[in-house]
Amino acid sequence: TISISNAVGQHFKDIGHDPLVLDVTYENSQARERTQVLMDLANKLNALVIGTGDLSELALGWATYNGDHMSMYGVNSSVPKTLVRHLVRHVASISEPSLKKVLLDIVDTPVSPELLPAKGDGTISQVTEDLVGPYELHDFFLYQAIRWGFTPAKIYRLACVAFSEVYDQSVILKWLNTFYSRFFSQQFKRSCLPDGPKVGSLALSPRGDWRMPSDASVALWRAQLAELGNL
Repeated sequence: TISISNAVGQHFKDIGHDPLVLDVTYENSQARERTQVLMDLANKLNALVIGTGDLSELALGWATYNGDHMSMYGVNSSVPKTLVRHLVRHVASISEPSLKKVLLDIVDTPVSPELLPAKGDGTISQVTEDLVGPYELHDFFLYQAIRWGFTPAKIYRLACVAFSEVYDQSVILKWLNTFYSRFFSQQFKRSCLPDGPKVGSLALSPRGDWRMPSDASVALWRAQLAELGNL
């Protein structure tokens, strides 16, 4: 384990940031320092930094620009978060008991960038799905929107049927709004990605399936969503 405390603390001094202010600067400085350590170790060892980001995070832009957003090879770049969980559970099911226990513990741990201090009882204070919404919804939205080109209204109706026993319609609409807002606003992160494989029917690499201007407007899609909210 390599501690980044001293390096990040010095960086805060260099840029005049109060470490008690737990804002986006506080969070992203840590993510970028982690990446710097990994990149420099890769140079030292003549190795590659393998990215941990997945398709769901690329769609939502849930990554620090030039932090965990960047690597030397994005092995999970076309694998959605929900599929990652299924894959890990499958590997656990065919593994030795000791490894199985570790893998299932990983799957059952809430997704978190862990860039904020833990709660007083030691539990994670920053749970990703509390902030951006359930990945099972976002992966559904992503597939229907990009793979099939469906409108927000159709995706909403499909989601209301598919998740009728899990989420209220108002909750689905809330996170569908979040999906479109983030998908458009975070395109700039997808415009510069490391290489990665396409292993399914959908990818967001600018060198492959997806080419989109970073300043594209979400206005038309939000207008449709607003109409749904008035029904």
